[in-house]
Amino acid sequence: MNAILVVAEQLDGELTEATKELVTAARTIGGRVVVGIIEPGLEEAAALMDGVDLVVRVDGGSGTGDFDHEQRAHSVRVLIDHVSPDTVLLAWSIRSASYAPAVAEELDAAYVADAISLARGDDGTLVAVRSMYAGKVHAELELASGVPAIVLVRPGVWAGAGDAGSAAAVETLEVPRVGESRVRHREYVLPAPGVDLTQADVIFAIGRGVGAEENIALFSELAQSMGVLLGSSRPLVDVGWLPSAHQVGQTGVTVKPKVYVAFGISGALQHVAGMKDSKMVVAVNTDPTAPIFGIADVGYNADILEVAACMRELV
Repeated sequence: MNAILVVAEQLDGELTEATKELVTAARTIGGRVVVGIIEPGLEEAAALMDGVDLVVRVDGGSGTGDFDHEQRAHSVRVLIDHVSPDTVLLAWSIRSASYAPAVAEELDAAYVADAISLARGDDGTLVAVRSMYAGKVHAELELASGVPAIVLVRPGVWAGAGDAGSAAAVETLEVPRVGESRVRHREYVLPAPGVDLTQADVIFAIGRGVGAEENIALFSELAQSMGVLLGSSRPLVDVGWLPSAHQVGQTGVTVKPKVYVAFGISGALQHVAGMKDSKMVVAVNTDPTAPIFGIADVGYNADILEVAACMRELV
């Protein structure tokens, strides 16, 4: 059976949601799922994820932390030698992007960044899909067999793995230090509290249709009063009206809430790429030909400021 190595990541001592999504992604392409743990203390949580067959904990390889790129690259190479996977899945994050290309180059392995879909071809070859040209084109990449394919998966595309009824086996792998790291981690800046759109059940997203920066306050207050999060399309971030943490789309975050309300968003491909998996899409726009109506479950051709004002009165 093919083996798939999932390289886990942590944040504040906990497995990231992206790691849980990688396990789901691994299951969709089929094979024995092995989770590699480089940071200590995560092996128990990893072993309890549904769909995990084995956890391999690296002992001695964590070094100065998860920004020690040289040591992480070395640890992943040792994990690959130990597990012999045909596919290595990592989250498309600042951590993995800093060292995974070096691992692929050293192993002469197939490499894909920001994958949004994975599947097996009829002959068992791995096929990855990634967006190109700001989301205007989706490229299907058939990855060469015989060497491990290293794939960085976009967070937010797959659902996270749940808890299993029993724990998978855990092995320990000794990995020596490779020397002093050339990287110095100064600071890790998290998004502002309450702006993690990837975990939101309901999102009110605003676009160019707000017209002016001062109108954003109306939607911000409405979202806050209803206990939902405020998202945006790229133009509002580009002009500095909202921080980048609010941006949904190809160059922002990918979300899949239960309800996505698009106020004044035209529905460009770049934006739709980040919210197309929402369970319900509600669109409000003055332009009856706006592309967003093509994917909306509920559409309302109206002025978004008038609609928001009426909603604020109701709540």
